[in-house]
Amino acid sequence: MRYVRHVKGALTVAAATAACHTLMSAGYGWARDSADASGDAMFSGAFEFLFTTAASWALMPLLLWAGMRVMGETGNTVLVVVGGLVWVGVSGYFIDDIDRAGGHIPVLVLAVFVLLGTGLAGAGAGRRG
Repeated sequence: MRYVRHVKGALTVAAATAACHTLMSAGYGWARDSADASGDAMFSGAFEFLFTTAASWALMPLLLWAGMRVMGETGNTVLVVVGGLVWVGVSGYFIDDIDRAGGHIPVLVLAVFVLLGTGLAGAGAGRRG
């Protein structure tokens, strides 16, 4: 077992999760502010909401790939694909929680996501020698 690869995966997934969660929190705040500024007109804030969601979903696999590559690990397809898809599911399921002012995805769920990503990081081919 390659423990160093798991540690690198844990660091990468934790950083990517923090970045995407922060992006969603700030972006949904932007959407709420836009809706408030327009007097809650129909579809006000919808662009900001959809842009934030799409950015978070696109950013997660990119951050997972880049983080592992920066740490010198190759063969990260399983982590990138499965981790990205699980992030879409988790953030989509808890979108109402994070969309509230001061809301967030439950910490336990985020911790389980990081643990899953840590396990997935070990599924790759690793560093070529």
